[in-house]
Amino acid sequence: MSTTQAIYESDGPIATLTFNRPEARNAMTWEMYQALVDACDRVDDDPAARVLILKGAGGKAFVAGTDISQFADFRSANDGIAYEERIDRVFDRLERMTKATIAQIEGVAAGGGCGIALMCDLRIATPESSFGIPVARTLGNCLSGATYSRLVDVLGPGLVKDMLLTGRFINGTEALARGLVTRLEAAAGIDAAVHDCALGIASNAPLTIRATKEMIRRIMGARRLPSDADRDVVSMCYASRDFREGVEAFVAKRRPSWTGS
Repeated sequence: MSTTQAIYESDGPIATLTFNRPEARNAMTWEMYQALVDACDRVDDDPAARVLILKGAGGKAFVAGTDISQFADFRSANDGIAYEERIDRVFDRLERMTKATIAQIEGVAAGGGCGIALMCDLRIATPESSFGIPVARTLGNCLSGATYSRLVDVLGPGLVKDMLLTGRFINGTEALARGLVTRLEAAAGIDAAVHDCALGIASNAPLTIRATKEMIRRIMGARRLPSDADRDVVSMCYASRDFREGVEAFVAKRRPSWTGS
C-alpha cells in the first residue's frame, strides 16, 4: 500500500495517507494518484477503519497540483480528455468513500491538490494555508465538467469564477470565512486537532455517516453534466498552442505568452 511517494498508516479506526514529495511540494505523480485510490479501497474494505486523513509531508504544502512533467508528452486533445477523465475517476473514488475523510492542509493546496482537499468531507487548515487553481496564469488548460461541478457545489459559482478567472490564491482566513475549510488550527497543533476530530467521528454511528455521505453525494451528482458533455471545451484548451506554451513556460520558469489560439 505505502510507497516512497505516498505513505499509508493505520492506528485503530484512523487511517492516514501522507503525500510524500516535499522536495516538489508534494506534486502528484500517477503513482500518488493510484496510492490515493488504493487507500480509499483499503479503508472502505476494512471494517475497523472509520476515518481517512489525507495530508502532505514537510509542512510547506498539502499538494501543489499534478507534476507538470507529466504533461510534456501531450500531443492532442485526446491526451487532455484522457487526463481529465483520469482525474475525474480519482475524485469520484474519493467522493464515493463510505467512511469519513479529512484533509489536513498545511501550506499550499493548488490545482489537483485543491481538488483533492475539496473532495474530502472536512478540511482542517492552518491560517498560513492557501488554496487556488491558477491554470489561467500557468498552463492555459481547463478542468472537466465534473470537476467544475464539484467546485461549484462546494464553493458556489461566484467564488469559483473569482478563483479561476483571476488565478489568485485564497488564504486560510478567507477560506474559513467563505466556507472552503471547516476550521483553522495553528500549525503546532493541527496534528492533534485533526486526530481528535477523527476520533470523534470514529465514535459515531457508522451507518449514519455512510448514509449522510451517500445522500449528499446523490444530491450533488444529480446536478452533474453527462460524462461527455465537456469534451468540446476540454479539447479547445488541451489542443491549443497556448497549452503547449504554458507547459513549456512552466518548465522553463518563465511567464507564458498567451495568444488565445
